[in-house]
Amino acid sequence: MLILGMDTSGKTAAAAVYDTEEDRILAAQTVYTKQTHSQIMLPLCQRVLGDVQLRLADLDCLAVAVGPGSYTGLRIGIAATKAMAYALQLPCAGISTLKGLAYQAQGFCGSICVVMQARQTLVYGGLYRSGADGALEAVVPDQLLEREELAALLQAQQQPVLLVGDAAAAFQTAFPELPLQLAPAPVRLQNGCGICLAARYETGITPDQLEAAYLQPVKAEKDRMQK
Repeated sequence: MLILGMDTSGKTAAAAVYDTEEDRILAAQTVYTKQTHSQIMLPLCQRVLGDVQLRLADLDCLAVAVGPGSYTGLRIGIAATKAMAYALQLPCAGISTLKGLAYQAQGFCGSICVVMQARQTLVYGGLYRSGADGALEAVVPDQLLEREELAALLQAQQQPVLLVGDAAAAFQTAFPELPLQLAPAPVRLQNGCGICLAARYETGITPDQLEAAYLQPVKAEKDRMQK
């Protein structure tokens, strides 16, 4: 099965192609640009596929990061995935941004903690560990929490902890007393590969079922709650 994985949850746009039968990432690209994701996402996907002589019509599944992350970025990625899925009549997989990042460090022997900056002292955090079948299991579910709360959860871990995510380095610096390892830069930020790897273990859904998971209220919801 050929899976195209896309991630527009952060400042970079990322796409990757994964062959599940060969268990191999065939191609992957990340782009950091001042252009909006809406301008570059489709050309990026076509370029990644073209590098390995594939077309959109060759794909079997479309996977995309559904959050947390940039509100605008997530909407762009999900909309692009839905449009392609409708046109190609393909199933989709909506993958947590945090889970996708954890899968980028899937081979680590221990727990994988994903830390993404939310706002001020708040972070998006999740803790994952390899299960019996190779799939990652959530030890601590994805959530929005204070950095100190996440540090307290990690203090209780009885095995090595690897940090990934855009707030990983800052988190390690803030809590030097914790025995935390920092993932190498190439796997610390979204690159699309983890979205593909996570999608392998997911049941396909229809484009209609694809929804963002922000983990915090969007502006319209905040405005309603303040009235």
